[in-house]
Amino acid sequence: MDAETPKAAELNLPQAFLLLATNDKNGKPEVPVFALRTTVAGAILAELDLIGAIELQGKRIRATGDAPATDFQRELEVIRGKSRPHTPKGWVGMLEGRAVVQRVYEGMASLGIVEHVGEKHLGRFRAVRYPEKDHAPESALLEKIQAALSGPPSELEPPDTMATDAGAPAAKPDSKAPDARTIVLIALLQAAGMLGKLFPAADLTRATELSKDYWPSRAVEDELRMIRLAEQEAANL
Repeated sequence: MDAETPKAAELNLPQAFLLLATNDKNGKPEVPVFALRTTVAGAILAELDLIGAIELQGKRIRATGDAPATDFQRELEVIRGKSRPHTPKGWVGMLEGRAVVQRVYEGMASLGIVEHVGEKHLGRFRAVRYPEKDHAPESALLEKIQAALSGPPSELEPPDTMATDAGAPAAKPDSKAPDARTIVLIALLQAAGMLGKLFPAADLTRATELSKDYWPSRAVEDELRMIRLAEQEAANL
């Protein structure tokens, strides 16, 4: 199956994750900043994997020969330019950062989905927030995820058993099965601890299994685990 590229009106994975992980009214993240940045980095890897620009070979990520145009060409060139390949967790640590998150937010602001709002603190510091401006994209995402979580467990297959030729997860040919982007987004939301907040009444057992099987979301989980352990050790000093 060919690698999947986002449709004209479809958000890329980092955009979709940020939109769902941001409070609609005040524009503040619903998860800790470190979790937001780490998951966005994982979402970039997932996006590049999904379009066939990178692939996991053994335990290392390598850029493929050809790839369609992407909003994350900068990150792709960094991956391609490394003389030695790195693990998914290693790349999550290298790609995460405030500037990357802000770039994704600003991309959605340019589309009219969120609004760039600056807040003054102590008369000097400006904290930028991105409250929602157009609810339609988020509503469509929530509807897709709800349908996927409400379907039979067999409709959600772990990405490693649904790999495309490019190594990205692909939905079953069954028209009722969720599409690959929805499945990957579920995995990323679960890794960040957002899925239960968005769908508190849903049975997340199958989603938990899926998030453990897909390597970008697993890399996010591993990196977040290391960050939390480091914080706990620092607090005990």
